[in-house]
Amino acid sequence: MHKIVKAHLNQLTLYDQDYYLWIDKTVEQLSHHQFQEIDLQNLIAELESMGRSEKRSVQSNLTVLLMHLLKYKYQPNKRSRSWRSTIVEHRRRLLILFKDSPSLKGYGQEIFAECYQDASQDAATETQLKISVFPDECPFNLEVVLKVDYLADEE
Repeated sequence: MHKIVKAHLNQLTLYDQDYYLWIDKTVEQLSHHQFQEIDLQNLIAELESMGRSEKRSVQSNLTVLLMHLLKYKYQPNKRSRSWRSTIVEHRRRLLILFKDSPSLKGYGQEIFAECYQDASQDAATETQLKISVFPDECPFNLEVVLKVDYLADEE
């Protein structure tokens, strides 16, 4: 091996060389209270990343759920099992996220209007309806869209 490549490999941390092994070792160090040996910088970065990932999941699932509810409401002649299945699936994902991390429900409420704007744009694109067909403000609220049987055809 070239000296430069070898020197570079020696500078890489376990985190850079083998992510799974780094996780395994970090868990072991935590369980044995070996706090001085923990790669704290990468552990903090990973925990922050996990939080962002959970938030992105709420945003993504909520946007898809709202988009399909809009399609279901504003294109009743094109309703399909696939749309209902998508509504059920993304609602389920959100309910699981909120059950596992109740504080994320507050985040869902916080970004609800933003998700609705994205969902109405996506629904307009997918349905080829004009964006003006959809209300400026969401005709649903978070509590309603999370109801297991709600399909936006009750109004």
